[in-house]
Order: sequence, then structure tokens, then C-alpha cells
Amino acid sequence: MEQTKVKKRGFFTRPWVVLLLVAAAFFTGNAFGNGVLSFPGQSSEFKSVSGLPENVDYSSVEDLYDTLRTNYDGKLTEDQVITGLKKGLAESTGDPYTEYFTAVKAKEFVGQLNNSFSGIGAELGKDKDSNLIIVSPIDGFPADKAGLKAQDIITNINDTSTTNMSIDEAVTKIRGEKGTKVTLKVVRNRSEALTFTVVRDTIKIESVKSEVLDGNIGYVTISTFADDTSKLMESTAKDLKSRNVKGIILDMRGNPGGLLDAAVSVSGQWLPSGKTILQEKRGGKVVVKTYSSEGPATLAGIPTVVLLDEGSASASEITAGALRDNGAARIIGVKSYGKGVVQQTLCVQGYRQSDGSCSADMLKVTIASWFRPNGENINNKGIKPDQEVKLSEADVEAKNDRQKQAAIDYLNK
Repeated sequence: MEQTKVKKRGFFTRPWVVLLLVAAAFFTGNAFGNGVLSFPGQSSEFKSVSGLPENVDYSSVEDLYDTLRTNYDGKLTEDQVITGLKKGLAESTGDPYTEYFTAVKAKEFVGQLNNSFSGIGAELGKDKDSNLIIVSPIDGFPADKAGLKAQDIITNINDTSTTNMSIDEAVTKIRGEKGTKVTLKVVRNRSEALTFTVVRDTIKIESVKSEVLDGNIGYVTISTFADDTSKLMESTAKDLKSRNVKGIILDMRGNPGGLLDAAVSVSGQWLPSGKTILQEKRGGKVVVKTYSSEGPATLAGIPTVVLLDEGSASASEITAGALRDNGAARIIGVKSYGKGVVQQTLCVQGYRQSDGSCSADMLKVTIASWFRPNGENINNKGIKPDQEVKLSEADVEAKNDRQKQAAIDYLNK
């Protein structure tokens, strides 16, 4: 999974798919609850609050098209024009979370939601000299099998120089269909020039990892809220409970979000049935749905610290807010990203496919705002920690995780 070193943010809910999204956090080849099922070709069940007329006068658009086709000196197909018009409709909202996807892009989007994609399995980043580097190859995936190593400097991707290339651009170039090849030229130890041809494969990354730290403290990391998160967290909770841990650290730093049902399920590992997790509101006032915990509260009563940072968004903010407002956890770190709106995916044409994508056009559209159990909407504000602990560049360089240590110290009191 070729992942951008600086993660982006996202959050979603299924129906197929009511979601809360910022972008998606990714690995190349790849990384972003219960919603109302949206069938192909159908619009949302909500009544319009936009004030738009039922039909639009497109005469001025036709005039612009005539002017463009008559005067443009370049190649442009009818499909490009239609796709551009559709993108423009979505972008006219001025909402960064409302987007139009072609069928191909919709499939990529759904794959990213579930940490499933085709690539080589390596985290990408930049070194202090702005060289594109392999931060770490993921064990057992193509990059690792091919022999790529951490700190290898990538100088070329398929004969294209990486000089001044962004991480996102590199991710796009390395990503590709399963079974196809990508050639990387690298410099190792700043002296040895090597060439690797890597066969892309399907990359599926587990979203939950856990361990027990010294002092009998459970340490759980949730990287995204994907389709495997609920089951993985359920088994993790049972394991930590059986080991009688005295405290738990739930690390959601850099977690861009994901599926809402996963966030509700994870919260339910701490919260008993009936506890409010969030409310969705239209126009900021009308409650359209309240999400409540269904338990099983396996970890209820175990002192818990949630770690957040500026990369924690949407689903991770919902989980953190639900645990904090219901008295189940303390938050340590820095203020989170702040995404308090909900999106839904709708198939505008064609039909919904088995993987959740659309056979034709898909629209991801903001349908509501979400509110914490305490009644707060965190959009553009984020969640402030109970204990602010910042990491300096020196801390990062020295791998001095002061936030994690602060959580350990708190649980050891």
C-alpha cells in the first residue's frame, strides 16, 4: 500500500453509503453505519432544502458550449465535455465533500473506503532533502518481496523522473491494476543505483492492530474505519478483557475516518446499549436520525485514553466524542481535524454493484451535519483534548512519542 506520509481525512456511513468524508488516506495502489439504502437511479429520501428549481434553464450552457467548440484550439471529446459538466454541477455547491465520480473513479473510491486496492504495498514519503522515498515496505506484499527497503530513494517511476514530484502524484503513477508491472529506479544508501520491476497485487490492510504494553496496558491502533473494523475490534476487545488489562490506549491519530457503522460498533465496545453516539440534523436543526450504542460494552469500566491529532477526522472524531461525552474515555493529544458533515453516495445512472460502487455515475453528496452527544457540531472546529500534548519536529525525528507516554503516565496513576 503506497501511502502518503501526511494522511488526509475521510468519513463514511453505509447505505450504500451514507458517509462522512474528508478525502481518504492512502496507500498506492490505495487508503478513506447504518444509513438509508439508496437504490440505483433514486435520489435521496430527504426533501430538498436547497431552494433550487425543479428544472434548470441550460440555454446559457449551450451558448458556452457553442463558443467553446467553435474557438477551442485543441482536442476535446464529447465525453470530456459531459464529464466536465457533471463535475461542475457537484463543484457548484462549493462543498469540498460533494463530488461526482465516473464508474471507474467510483470503484477506486469504494476500494479506498475498505483499505482494499491494487498496488505494491509500500508507504511513501519525502526525506529532509525532498527526495521521494520508501518509508517502509509492508511485510509480505510486492514491494517487500521484490527487495525494496526503507529509505530507498525513488528516482524514476517507469522512466519518469520523480524530481519535484508530489507524493500524491507518485502514488497515482505507482498504483495500477493487479498483475501489471511498475518499474522503480532507486538509490540505496545514497550510493547504490538499483532497478526493481514490481508486479502489482491486491493490497488489503487490516484496520485494527493491538498489543499489551509493559504495565499491562492495552494499546489499540485504528488506522481507518473500514469493513473489517467492527469484527477486528470485537475480537480485540474480548482479548484485552480476557487479559485483564488495567487500562487501554485507543490511538486514532492520523485516522481519516471511514464507515459510520464501524464507528458506532467500535464505540459500543465501551458503551452499553442505548447511549447516544451522534445525531444527524438537516439544516442544523431537524434531527433525521439518532445513532445509539448497541453494546456489548466489553471494555466498559476499563480506564481508557483516546489519542487524537490534527489528522484525526470524521469517524475517529465521532468515536472520540462519543466515548468522551459518555464518560468512557479521556482525550490526549492536539485538536482534531473537524469534519462534522455527512455524505451519501447515490448511483445517478446504472445500478449498484456488489462491491458498493456504481456501474455508471456516482454522486457523493453532503446530506446532513452530525452532532456529538453533548450537542456540539465540530465542523471546522475539531475536538479539543482534555490534555494537550504537542509533538515537536525534534520529537518526531527522535521518535519520542510524548503523546503516547502521556497516556501511559495517566493510566499508571
